[in-house]
Amino acid sequence: MSAHDIRSAVRPDPDQPMVDIADYVADYRIESKEAYDTARYMLLDSLATAMMAMKFPECVKHLGPVVPGATLPGGARVPGTSHELDPVQAAFAIGTQVRWLDFNDTWLAAEWGHPSDNLGAILAVADWQGRRAEREGGQAPTVRDVLGYAIKAHEIQGCYALKNSFNRVGQDHVILVRLASTAVATHMLGGDKEQITTAVSHSWIDNGALRTYRHAPNTGPRKSWAAGDACRRAVTHAINAVHRGVVGYPSALSAKTWGFYDVAFKGKPFEFERPFGSYVMENVLFKISFPAEFHAQTAVECAMKLHAEVAGKLDQIEKVVIETQEAGCRIIDKTGPLANYADRDHCIQYMVAVPLIFGRLEASDYNDDVAVDPRIDALREKMVVSENPQFTRDYFDPEKRYIGNSVQVFFKDGSSTGKVSIDYPIGHRKRRAEGIPVLLKKFEAAMRGHLPAHKVKAILEATRDPAKLDAMPIQQFLGLFTL
Repeated sequence: MSAHDIRSAVRPDPDQPMVDIADYVADYRIESKEAYDTARYMLLDSLATAMMAMKFPECVKHLGPVVPGATLPGGARVPGTSHELDPVQAAFAIGTQVRWLDFNDTWLAAEWGHPSDNLGAILAVADWQGRRAEREGGQAPTVRDVLGYAIKAHEIQGCYALKNSFNRVGQDHVILVRLASTAVATHMLGGDKEQITTAVSHSWIDNGALRTYRHAPNTGPRKSWAAGDACRRAVTHAINAVHRGVVGYPSALSAKTWGFYDVAFKGKPFEFERPFGSYVMENVLFKISFPAEFHAQTAVECAMKLHAEVAGKLDQIEKVVIETQEAGCRIIDKTGPLANYADRDHCIQYMVAVPLIFGRLEASDYNDDVAVDPRIDALREKMVVSENPQFTRDYFDPEKRYIGNSVQVFFKDGSSTGKVSIDYPIGHRKRRAEGIPVLLKKFEAAMRGHLPAHKVKAILEATRDPAKLDAMPIQQFLGLFTL
């Protein structure tokens, strides 16, 4: 009988990529101090973005129970709110908070994404477990435990992204959030390797969300809650595998005709650059200075450098030349009217125009009251965006992982500014020493912007000593963020 006989009911061994994830999550011991230190900053940075998102009603309306009254006293909390929810809905809410402003960490390769999106699932499950342990006298997970799971979730999402482009088959990168969160959440709930493999098989069978909501002419705010949706689905798969004993699907990827490869990936199996370790967390990119889609971060920084030279001569500008990477051209080069916040924070022309004009780029600059300024669209119409092949090469180089951009302004009298080029932003690993103090200022400002003073004081005290923070039960730490 042919190995591809679709009539055969013989169940094969599980696909190797699913087994590899289960082995890594269950067995791998993280030894990297750099990974843990970076993960600690990642946690603070993600909570900062979550608190900043609380200023936006469109975000806040997503954060409660799925229907009014469907709360779970003693369940998982949603930071910055008084909500207590089941861990599935809490995963959605926290994932939505962290991702709403496009201001959390980033990973760029063949696929793009934001690995800290996985905190939606990790924090929801951990807080639910910690509070239950507190009631029942069990062992609560610590902040250190959460950091370890975050390192593994980052690694799964990021290593898949290195060689496998889901965007080129029209799928959104949150498929990898669901994959990574499913794997670590299953283990957090006590799942063994077989149960992790089972849960992961269900994650692949879900297929993926389309990228429709990230691109013109359909860009919209679903992109801000898509990761939360992936976290919610991941916790469901984890609970089903551990507590419901659901059946797994061993060839969810490779099954002829019906598997993920044939249905969604043009028949190609996944490729991998490296085995799982702690590489992704060590090299993750932080969005520290600007809430901007990451391919434009250095373009915004270039524009900020040019602001003083340009702001008084806006009516004299003939054109603005922006050079970016191939991915930047494909994702955020956008012309025509921009319909909403989500449209604007994925338009490189908008993200360059605002700092050229105002000398800033803040989350509120994507709102309608700023976007109506006619100078923004007038300047956008004068912009020319093109790929710089060297930026693209450096973008894919595993020893660099640069995200280069350049901006130059030309005036009607024939003069021009210098060409300002920046290879990698302040959130890059090569600028960690410069970036971390700025990250901590972002964290403190975000706390002060939403939480009461006594809460802020307790949070800053708790986060001052890394060893003490690591040892803190996670439910006690997250309790500092509740209202």
